[in-house]
Amino acid sequence: MRERPPLDRWRFDAITTGPEKIWGLAAIAGALGVSTDKARRLAKLHDCPIYRPDGVSYFALRSELNHWLRRK
Repeated sequence: MRERPPLDRWRFDAITTGPEKIWGLAAIAGALGVSTDKARRLAKLHDCPIYRPDGVSYFALRSELNHWLRRK
């Protein structure tokens, strides 16, 4: 398993900036700084703002993810 680098201000900026709509599980995982498998598990939580409206594709809004992370 890969270890993630510590969260410093540069990594935080990279995670929290970018387009508002994030399409695809890999992109969502990158925005959260987690693995794709972890993002898939998070998407199953009722309070996590990762959506799968068509049952196939994932998407999220960066502002909702940031708000959700701040509450955790």
